[in-house]
Amino acid sequence: MEEYLKFRKMITPAIIQVVFYIGVGLCVIMGLVAIVSGASRYGSGALVLNGVLNIIIGPFLVWVFCSLLMLMSRVHDALTEMRGGQAGGDEAPDPAGSAPPAPPAAP
Repeated sequence: MEEYLKFRKMITPAIIQVVFYIGVGLCVIMGLVAIVSGASRYGSGALVLNGVLNIIIGPFLVWVFCSLLMLMSRVHDALTEMRGGQAGGDEAPDPAGSAPPAPPAAP
């Protein structure tokens, strides 16, 4: 629990999956409503076409959006993992330890 509170581990992937399923469900429901409305007495063929396209293209667009969000989350995880693998973790590197050796003294 402490890792979640300190934002070391992200809960975003689980939330993105829920958002994906909700988005797909809403696209299908909105498409069906548009088809039924278009097929009614006062509807039009354009509304039926809109509903069909919403059912076909809508879930794909939701998938693209959620994939981009998941990509950002995985990049964050990879960067956090790389940072954790460095010597010293959060500490700054020692500049004296990285200096080249001094040249030998002249005789």
